[in-house]
Amino acid sequence: MLRTTLILAAAAIGASAAAAPALAQQNEQYMPALVYRTGPYAPNGIPFANGVMDYWNLVNERDGGVNGVKLVGEECETGYATDKGVECYERMKGKGPTGASYFSPLSTGITFALTEKVPADKIPLLTMGYGRSESRDGSVFPWNFIAAGSYWTAADVAIQHIAKEFGGLDKLKGKKISLVYHDSPYGKEPIPALEARAKQDGFIFKAIPVTHPGVEQKSQWLSIRQDRPDYVLLWGWGVMNPTAISEAAAVGYPRDKIIGVWWAGAEPDVVPGGEQSVGYKALMLQHGAGKYPVHADIEKFLIAKGKAQVKAEDAGHVLYNRGLLNSMIGVEAIRTAQKKFGNKPLTGEQIRWGFENLDLTAARIKELGFEGMIQPMKFSCMDHQGADVARVQQWDGKGWKIISDYYTADRKILDAMVKDAAAKYATEKKITPRDCSKES
Repeated sequence: MLRTTLILAAAAIGASAAAAPALAQQNEQYMPALVYRTGPYAPNGIPFANGVMDYWNLVNERDGGVNGVKLVGEECETGYATDKGVECYERMKGKGPTGASYFSPLSTGITFALTEKVPADKIPLLTMGYGRSESRDGSVFPWNFIAAGSYWTAADVAIQHIAKEFGGLDKLKGKKISLVYHDSPYGKEPIPALEARAKQDGFIFKAIPVTHPGVEQKSQWLSIRQDRPDYVLLWGWGVMNPTAISEAAAVGYPRDKIIGVWWAGAEPDVVPGGEQSVGYKALMLQHGAGKYPVHADIEKFLIAKGKAQVKAEDAGHVLYNRGLLNSMIGVEAIRTAQKKFGNKPLTGEQIRWGFENLDLTAARIKELGFEGMIQPMKFSCMDHQGADVARVQQWDGKGWKIISDYYTADRKILDAMVKDAAAKYATEKKITPRDCSKES
């Protein structure tokens, strides 16, 4: 299903404007959105999609667009299925006066598929906090932007937090840490980083797959009851997450010994479990739940006027906030590109330059109303991730409480992994890496 959502206020074209759609389109930036508002992943997909669309809408309503260029968002339902995601991409990539600005698939499987396509089409992929971890290397992956953190970042930070609870990294030796993961490219992504940390820190690592969509996990949790790991990491999505918490409770595994990845750390993951979820922990993709100055603008310009996709009581939830952040990064990439190419609709290739030269300083984050949600991040030809930090939060039955300071992933381990994996990909795909020392 292709669901069109015109966020351009003028899209409610009256009689006087009906004769000028072509002229209006000339000053529009086409913004495709791959979403899933149906199926087992919808509880998590809906709030993210609402945040994405509401931020684009806010920029139009409050600012009149990006330097006068209106954003036109259009959704395409993927159901989290890779084949449907690719179909949406093919249908949307050439639309608008300059083609698609960028794609943000919210699916590692779709990201893997589109990584093969975007170089030919010259369209950026914004995969904030998911996708191929080695795509941080912009010399091999010039079109992928895994902003804010990779799954290797998440795995490394999770181990650091567990070590801190035990009293130090040296206390990990001999401990058992298991990973319950969605048996897909998404769920498998952290395994190399966890294996590397197990080798370095001396803990016993076990990976336990769960078949899509994750509603049947009894055998996995019976195995955990038998193994008695000291900690469990959860790499689930959608219905898999509350199911995992419920099964953990059923076998008596303590929820405060489970850390979910940031895609297993939102309200839809814990609210269904009620008291069973109390104590459960999850990583934060820097931000968590809560409201910040940008939410006041959303209330004023969208919610109060009946133009928001989010319900007022849900604004400030984890995944809604992540959708806002995702769109903010994309819009700032467009704004950055406009400084070089002019205040007009831009091509995907021009916006790619904007991503690669994006510098979100503390001052700019404050100006945008996101102060306190994220830390500064800066991208470059070589670094398409821009940041490498995360925190840990814990569910108390009523809300998420931040229980750690920022951890920085161990670059001594991860940089070598990124370099090796990117080099392997370049060899397999016959890619000649860019020489970033010769690019501005």
